Amino acid sequence: MKKSVMAVALTLAALAASGARADPVGNPEAAKYKVAMCIGCHGIEDYRTAFPEVYHVPKLGGQNAGYIASALREYRLGNRHYATMHAIAVSLSDQDIADIAAYYAAQTPTSKDNAVK
Repeated sequence: MKKSVMAVALTLAALAASGARADPVGNPEAAKYKVAMCIGCHGIEDYRTAFPEVYHVPKLGGQNAGYIASALREYRLGNRHYATMHAIAVSLSDQDIADIAAYYAAQTPTSKDNAVK
């Protein structure tokens, strides 16, 4: 028993020393006003952008939270190449990203998730 407690303690200490951190937990309620910027494109049925190329804008409701958070972080870093999304994502904190991802994951693809509630 003492060995397993010691192993857990050493593992936690190693993680803390390495700078590892957990992603913040998303709060869908906190995102209600943060998603206003998303609605302009993702809230329009069959919306397509015309710059820099014609692109079908996906609906976000019901999408996996991990996927949304990962995509937003990649846009923020510039690893995904869409200027509008990059410009938005660079203004988001890690907590904003987690909240927005949780908000859209709590919706369904057919829900009216496109209006601030």
